[in-house]
Amino acid sequence: MSGHSHWSSIKHKKGLEDEKRGKIFSKLARVISITARKGANPEENPQLRQALEEAKKFNMPKENIQRAIQKGIGKLEGEKLEEIIVEAFGSHGVALIIEGITDNKKRSLSEIKQILQKAGGKLAEPNSIKWMFERKGIIVVTQTKEKEQLEILAIEAGAEDTRWKNGSLEIYTKPEDLEKIKKFLEDKKIKIESSSLDWTPKEEISLEEKEKTAVQKLFETLDENDAVQNIFSNLKI
Repeated sequence: MSGHSHWSSIKHKKGLEDEKRGKIFSKLARVISITARKGANPEENPQLRQALEEAKKFNMPKENIQRAIQKGIGKLEGEKLEEIIVEAFGSHGVALIIEGITDNKKRSLSEIKQILQKAGGKLAEPNSIKWMFERKGIIVVTQTKEKEQLEILAIEAGAEDTRWKNGSLEIYTKPEDLEKIKKFLEDKKIKIESSSLDWTPKEEISLEEKEKTAVQKLFETLDENDAVQNIFSNLKI
């Protein structure tokens, strides 16, 4: 989990056993297929390029990647995938936005609903949660320069805000500026750990440690669902 209330095992869990690695390859393949619909050339399709970068981090086999791209552009038969966004309340009133990719929307929504209910949460009406969040581009860079130098470069690139978290700099951008700022930093030889379009909470809520642990357990259970890709919350980490 990163400091901007984004839970994602795909981005942050390493050294996985075969079963979990297989599940992650499956989730990554779905992302690659969905993003490849907008163009199979990663140089012209930033979303596909990001998906391929994530796949590379987990040593996803090249044949798996190529097959996912071929399915996305219709050269191979595959699942009829669609993206879903679920708004919900988790346990202890935590607001959630859950992003997913599924081949059966009705089934996936039912599964997510059951997971939430078992944890004391519930689905929310469309647009009843989104107003609590803002869409932001977030770039995380490792500290390869002095802190002040990195902050200056980020501002020079057009960042809206910067925050330090565990030795890394989180750079917040307008959604439309994400790729431009990422390229600017890469041209300056800055090592980028990750970049993504996230839902960031306008205000965070604090919970006692026991309650926070319960909510994080809910995140883990949701993440085990094949359809779930990303979970955003207003829980203060």
